[in-house]
Amino acid sequence: MAVGKKPGEESGAEAPSLWERMERPAPTPRTSLTLDRIAAAAVEIADEEGGAAVTMRRLATKLGVAPMAAYRHVGGKDDLWALMIDRVSRDLAVPEGTTDWREVLRSYALQTRELMLAHPWMAAMPTPVIMLTPSRMAVAERQLAALTVCGLDADSVMAAFRAVTSFVHGSAQTEIAMRDYQERNGWTSGDETRQALAPQMRYLVSTGRYPTFEQYALNASRKDDRAWEFEFGLDCVLDGIAQRLGI
Repeated sequence: MAVGKKPGEESGAEAPSLWERMERPAPTPRTSLTLDRIAAAAVEIADEEGGAAVTMRRLATKLGVAPMAAYRHVGGKDDLWALMIDRVSRDLAVPEGTTDWREVLRSYALQTRELMLAHPWMAAMPTPVIMLTPSRMAVAERQLAALTVCGLDADSVMAAFRAVTSFVHGSAQTEIAMRDYQERNGWTSGDETRQALAPQMRYLVSTGRYPTFEQYALNASRKDDRAWEFEFGLDCVLDGIAQRLGI
């Protein structure tokens, strides 16, 4: 394969997409290496060692092949990330027969948070990589269809879908970042984290400039209940969509 060209790319011709190649009937293979096997190995590495550990050389070692063998199947890091996202997203689904737009979007939101917490490397993925895979497109299609039957125009459907998606990904990314920060510092609980940061917090509060935040710090009872916080915020977003669009 020429340097800079993706698998199957010919001079002057558009190369078939990763997903087109994946769905083509395969000829008798010369090797046991497949895109699905590559994806499974990459996910295992990322889950065990972090997303930064997923390199072609590390992947080839895990698969027991030469690095160039992997390059013959995957054109680069974006293709590899896309395969990983698609693989872990395959099981996202809502029960058959569920048609209410709110139930559909809420179910996918809750599942996506759990998926990202289980595979924290997803938080670093570029948005196009996350969305443009068969599994993720199927998830989007189900949600868009649930909104479309409400009689909304195409722009409103997409804007509502993106509002929920942005909330989900932003909230999960923040939760993962905080968890990573605590782990790097050896803090195992919210109480330990607050104790470690107490000197900074005491000074800031003592200035008298943040009375509302001080009341939160003194009176809040769910500081560490991330699931409750996520669901509360999600319901606020869904309530806003329902109110604004009259659905």
